[in-house]
Parts: sequence; structure tokens; C-alpha cells
Amino acid sequence: MSMDVTFLGTGSAYPSPHRGASALVLRTEGDCWLFDCGEGTQTQLMKSPIRAGRITKVFISHLHGDHLFGLPGLLCTVSLNTNRPDPTQPEPQQNQPCVDIYGPRGLRHFLRVTLGLTGSQLLFPYAVHELDPTPDQSPAEGQLSPEVTAEHGPLHPQERLGRTISLDVSSATYLLFEEKKFVVKAFRLFHRIPSFGFCVMERDIPGRLKTELLKELGLRPGPLYGRLKAGEAVTLENGRVVSPAEVLEEAIPGRKVCILGDCSAVLGEGPLSMCSAADVLIHEATLANEHREKAVEHGHSTPEMAAAVAKACCARRLVLYHFSQRYKPCALLKEGDDDVSQLKRQAEDALKGSETEVILAEDFLTLAIPLRRPR
Repeated sequence: MSMDVTFLGTGSAYPSPHRGASALVLRTEGDCWLFDCGEGTQTQLMKSPIRAGRITKVFISHLHGDHLFGLPGLLCTVSLNTNRPDPTQPEPQQNQPCVDIYGPRGLRHFLRVTLGLTGSQLLFPYAVHELDPTPDQSPAEGQLSPEVTAEHGPLHPQERLGRTISLDVSSATYLLFEEKKFVVKAFRLFHRIPSFGFCVMERDIPGRLKTELLKELGLRPGPLYGRLKAGEAVTLENGRVVSPAEVLEEAIPGRKVCILGDCSAVLGEGPLSMCSAADVLIHEATLANEHREKAVEHGHSTPEMAAAVAKACCARRLVLYHFSQRYKPCALLKEGDDDVSQLKRQAEDALKGSETEVILAEDFLTLAIPLRRPR
């Protein structure tokens, strides 16, 4: 199964002519999951090979505008490009798949008010699943009061009731969902307001069937092949029981992608353990090492800080993004500009002696995530 990440925006604070605001898409076999949606994301999507209508899930790391302001507009644009259902049906949107949106407490209210005040109607349903933050995720002034995040009024006409997800104290993580191919969890980050990281874990992929052996056993292609592939033992006509282990090649270990929102620290040891051996760890590096004090003051990280997280996780690849707009892309550098490549060098220096590869994200970079080798 193919898997890749496309960066739509790699800049911090605001979109600029050379960097879009934070947004990236994880794509797996046609399904697209959007992580953060800063202002201008829909324009970036139009410039990319990704179709906005393919987005089935959205993950918002925190409620700062450079990660959120693009979401209402994007939902409306996707709706405009959705095939209109039969108007004779009383609730036509029920036939459309629901877009699931995950993010901090307050996101549900933000979308309900924004879509409501603008009279925006969608041709598909959506549900917001809120993560309940803890007080240690930000300074006291960054905590949103219950009055601000309280849900006023009825649901938006296309809104479906979402879940409120609490922290699992034993693992220090949030279980967002489990499905046949993936398990997705979130974890806490420290920022000026509560922020979250996300860990997408692919389940192990069953090995291929040893077809020659199956033929020798007298098994022809059909339902029994499917049962063996699914891990179920089958009984032959002669009474012999064939177990999947006998006729399946080694399973391919699932891949792991970890995407961290704005932060100056990861809270707890549980997330580092969960992100262990990540194929890709995507971490912000807003300012260079020499500006560490300023970065931490604003709840951000330097390349050295990002490298420390990658080292603790034994990540295979560290991808830096969310750069201050002072750092221009390499292709647009002029004399006197701050060179973004220095951030890559600083992370590489901090990771000397490790096997972690450092990659510098740029807008529209697509990074393929290859299958792992069997154990």
C-alpha cells in the first residue's frame, strides 16, 4: 500500500509569498488526511496534485489561527465541488460520507459559530471530536475558560454529534480511533495554548500467500485463500488443519508517522514510547539554535530541540517544518537573507552518530514512506 506526505504550508504565523501557513496531507491509497489548515490552505491544495474532495479526516493540533483559519473556507469549497444529491430526498446529506475532524476543546464551537454566522451550508455531514486538554499544556493565560469553549445553541444543520476524548492517564495518550488498517492516537504538547501531536500507526500487513505450497496441498484459489490471508486456520477434505503460519510469508511491519504541532516540549514519557522507531517524525523548528530563548518563550522549538525528540524516539527520518518567515526557501535566497538550510545543518549536528536522516520540508514537497522490510 502506498503512503506519502505532502506539505502544503511550511511557514509559521501567516502565509507569505514564499511559504504557506501550516498544513500537510497524509495520503494512503487515495484517502487523504489533512493535518492543520492555516489560512490559504485551499489555494495551496489547488496548486498541488491532491484533490480537496478526497479529504476524509482533519486533525487540528491547536487553535492558533495559522493552523485553523483555513478550515471553514476549505469545508465550503469542498462542498461546492460535491455532487449535489437528489433534492427530493428530505436529508440528502445523510447519503454523503461524514468528514471527521479532531482537535482541541473549543474547535466544535469555532466551526459552529463560523459556519452559522456566514450562513454556510454543506453538502456533506461533519463531526468534531474534541480532545480534552490538561492544565499543564500551556501557561495559565493560555488556558481557554469554559465560557469561551462552551457550546451555545443547536448543532449546525450538517453537524453530527462528535465525541469528547479524554486523556488515558496510564499511557499519557488519547485514542482517536481504530480501524482495520490504522490506529491513530494523540498526545500532549506544551505551547502557549494547549497543543497536540498525532501518531498514525499502520497495522502489520499480512504476508503474501505461498501459492505453490497451497497448490501442493490441493487448495485452489477461492474463499479458503481469503480465510488463510485473514489469519484463520482451515481444514482440508482429508482432515488436515492448515494454519496461516504455514502458508503465509512473513508479515510486513506497519509504518508509523508522527506529526507534532507547535511546541517547546512533549509532555510525559508515554508519547516518546509510542513514537518509538517512527518512519517519519515531523517536528517544528521555528527558529535557529541561537534564538532558543526566544523560541521557548513563544512555545516553539529549535532544530536542536527537534533533534532531541527524534533521538529519544529513534526516528528513522526527522522532517523539519513550521519555519519563521525570516527563513527563505533555498530557491529564493537573496544576499542577506537567512538561509533555511542552516536549520537542517543544526539538526544534523545534534544527531551526529545516530542513523536519523534530516529532511527540510518545503511547500509542495511530497515524501514517500516506503514499506518496511519483514522482521
